[in-house]
Amino acid sequence: MTARYCSLPPQPAPAFAPGLAAERLGALVGGRRMWVNGTVLHYCFFHGDTEGSVIAVPGAGRTRRVPWGGAEEQQDVVRECFEEWRGLGIGLAFTEVRDRSEAELRIGFQLGDGSWSAVGRDALRVGVHERTMNFGWDLTAPGERATALHQIGHALGMLHEHQSPYAGIHWDDEAVYAELAGPPNHWSRDRTFHNVLCKIDPDEVNGSVWDPQSIMQYAFPPGLILEPEQYRGGVHPPGTLSPADKEFVLRWYPPADPPRPPALVPFRSVPLGLGPGEQADFRIDPPETRDYTVGTFGDGDTVVVLFEERDGEPRFLAGHDDGGTPRNATIAARLVKGRRYYVRIRLYSAWGSGETAVMCW
Repeated sequence: MTARYCSLPPQPAPAFAPGLAAERLGALVGGRRMWVNGTVLHYCFFHGDTEGSVIAVPGAGRTRRVPWGGAEEQQDVVRECFEEWRGLGIGLAFTEVRDRSEAELRIGFQLGDGSWSAVGRDALRVGVHERTMNFGWDLTAPGERATALHQIGHALGMLHEHQSPYAGIHWDDEAVYAELAGPPNHWSRDRTFHNVLCKIDPDEVNGSVWDPQSIMQYAFPPGLILEPEQYRGGVHPPGTLSPADKEFVLRWYPPADPPRPPALVPFRSVPLGLGPGEQADFRIDPPETRDYTVGTFGDGDTVVVLFEERDGEPRFLAGHDDGGTPRNATIAARLVKGRRYYVRIRLYSAWGSGETAVMCW
């Protein structure tokens, strides 16, 4: 029997200016969904039946309301899986909050809506009263803990492993469409194509080779794959984090326990000296309360994020991604004397001949 599958909603393709060099474009595509390292991702659960979706009742000519709240035992599975990812030693942290306006990740449990998640920073484009992740079936059932690990993988920026162009999978397309049109998924052809048959951009894949043991790999029954021949009998990942999964997240989010970051003093530019994918962190201790601007200089594509320290934890204030544009990233914000702020800058790529730098003024 076919397993229940994660169903990512379609997202518009990124629009970059025409004529970008292949290396520059590849860096933008590969890193556009990834968080800056050192980010604390706050997550919250929808509770009770105060929020939900109104859905049509098939064949009844009426609608009904389905709540987003989940039972405590369902939430506990998700908490345990956040802890498993964190336990790898990655440079991201996860903190549960009650106030959804404080949460980057908002998690619902609407039965029948499938299991899905926004991918990485795509979550920031979702309205504060909407879900960024949903679990559509019982996570306490045997083997379903993998569903929570899988969705958190998406939240970290990972995509479906079987859609990697490096997998070399030759599908029996019509068999795939027929299998997923039936129970328990009942998918349309468009949804099946988007989540199974469509190949993702080589610059977005989780690794340079296919990892059939990945937590991001679906389990497939026999009869769907024609080649490689050894997978005609199906693909059966163990439902745990594979060595390649761990290597991928640790490459993007290495342990973030550096010494105290250097100060970014107003009106003093600091050369960045970053390579593609590298990150620099700074602290700002404002000498006075006023409006400040933090910005980068030079021919480079960067994402700049400003955090305010609250109760010893960096909280997101603002961010700017200048990737693919001729402009540099700038953030304008009112900073208060006596409070501490952090600036994190990740370089996609440097596409000019000069150095890149950052300054606060």
